[in-house]
Amino acid sequence: MPLTVRQFPCLSDNYGFLARDEASGLVACIDTPDADAILAQLKTAGWTLSYILNTHWHPDHAGGNAGVKAATGAIAIGPSEVTKIAALDGVVADGDVFALGETRFSVMDVGGHTLGHIAYYDAADDIAFVGDALFALGCGRLFEGTPEQMWTSLSRLAALPDRTTVYCAHEYTAANARFALSVDDDAGVRARADEVFALREKGLATVPTTIGAEKAANPFLRAPLLRPDLTPVRAFAEIRAAKDVFKG
Repeated sequence: MPLTVRQFPCLSDNYGFLARDEASGLVACIDTPDADAILAQLKTAGWTLSYILNTHWHPDHAGGNAGVKAATGAIAIGPSEVTKIAALDGVVADGDVFALGETRFSVMDVGGHTLGHIAYYDAADDIAFVGDALFALGCGRLFEGTPEQMWTSLSRLAALPDRTTVYCAHEYTAANARFALSVDDDAGVRARADEVFALREKGLATVPTTIGAEKAANPFLRAPLLRPDLTPVRAFAEIRAAKDVFKG
């Protein structure tokens, strides 16, 4: 039976996610950006939370762990770096498999934004929760990792099936689209940007995305095409550096 995902906005530009394994009824929240918002969504859905699955340690991803655990008794699972700010009941790392009922999440190392950042990939349903590693038309800043590490992580995500639904944690897509247009004149990128702007004008979400859509238009995944004179890592590094100072 499938995984049902409930997505909701919280904080200034985060998304929260509840994932329910339909075979068992077990529910996990992916990260804890806002404990109150998560608890309200659980009440609205009539769901009981069993697990917290953290992707990395930043406060807008693990800062609500204590509040959610206190209210629900949920078991917190995540990379060891989360213990910088929140207690964990179990640690997972690259290559591990976490079972939510019949749903099997493969844990993927996608470090770069933070050193220990992970993603959760459900191959049966082609769903990936990627935190701040990959965004619609963007990727996370390199707060801790190197361009080599981040390029490896993005390449790992890009190797997933094109149909994979990607749940990224922020609504950054309009700003990402403006940057993409500044470095890439591809007609497909322009068409994607126009779609994004139209959605945002209506107040609609641009998340989730898909791996195929990102391979087609995301400037960070397209870096080797945009700078064929450079190695892929160097091409990525230059485009990432340009985004860091982009004011458009």
